[in-house]
Amino acid sequence: MQLGIIGLPQAGKTTIFNALTRGSVPTGNGNGKIEVHTSMVDVPDGRIDWLAVMFTPKKVTYAKVMYADIPGLDGSAGKSGLSGPLLNELNRMNGFIHVVRCFEDDSVPHMAGSVDPQRDLLTMDTEFILNDLIVVERKLEKLEEEQHKNNGRDKQLIQNEIDLFNRLHDALEDETLLRDQEFTSEELKTLSGFGLLSLKPVIVALNLGEGQPEPEIDYEHAGSQVIALQGRLEMEIAQLPSDEMQLFLQEYDIQEPALNRLIRLSYQLLGLQPFFTYGPDEVRAWTIHSGATADEAAGAIHSDLQKGFIRAEVMAFDDLKELGSIAEVRSHGKFRLEGKQYQVKDGDLLTIRFNV
Repeated sequence: MQLGIIGLPQAGKTTIFNALTRGSVPTGNGNGKIEVHTSMVDVPDGRIDWLAVMFTPKKVTYAKVMYADIPGLDGSAGKSGLSGPLLNELNRMNGFIHVVRCFEDDSVPHMAGSVDPQRDLLTMDTEFILNDLIVVERKLEKLEEEQHKNNGRDKQLIQNEIDLFNRLHDALEDETLLRDQEFTSEELKTLSGFGLLSLKPVIVALNLGEGQPEPEIDYEHAGSQVIALQGRLEMEIAQLPSDEMQLFLQEYDIQEPALNRLIRLSYQLLGLQPFFTYGPDEVRAWTIHSGATADEAAGAIHSDLQKGFIRAEVMAFDDLKELGSIAEVRSHGKFRLEGKQYQVKDGDLLTIRFNV
């Protein structure tokens, strides 16, 4: 799963990318090319840390999210739409982190001449709405042609798609983000291949200057969350050696870097959750969609486990932590055997029994 880091020029996109990935990609205007940097990041989770202490495994593996630093958005695409290479990169993303500039810096002038986070949010949303409108209008043209040609596809299916895309068109014409609309699971499946940008979930990252208070932002949209952080400071913290980082956080009475919270929000934004496997060889967080079954969780580990699934041995992390041992979890009746259709909970510890 990938999240694209987007924003207007000089908003601090690459700064946030470096902070998230502990990278050192140069910040600045670049060379005008669509050069995308990507990196995989561990999802911080104290439960994994606790399990690692308890089981002392040879290996510890965290859940992961991939981030991509995407340049090239400046609010000027207008009616012509976004360029092909840029659109291809955006379409690959499962969601976005929209970095919005809040800091003042005379040495880095804002492209609009002033810092106005609310305006910049609207600029990017409008960019996505206009692009989606072009996509929807093109699809409607093709559907109407198909309807007249009568090429053998079920007429009712074609009409259902026309109705759906007309509904999208009306919303976009009304300057409404598609993620604020309600769709059935079947409709979302139909729309999944079109890369509609305003349908993708977004975290708005308000990029503050050091010590700057968080501005008031009006951004009440579905599939959206807002977080404020000091991008430059977070990048400097992330690039410290781990021992120096802890001293720095203690000195400033910071419980954890804000970027840890942003990474967890990223994971949640994509509708993902972890479950854990454990033992002397490895303690590991596996990623599944919220609501996934034990059968699907087995498949996330290995296809053979799903193919030969017999049962899942399940206990909740909170029960293990409270009771202190697997033996105590068993004695309190909290160690369960579950079948294929069991819906795995966030933080469940699973052992899959199978036979191939």
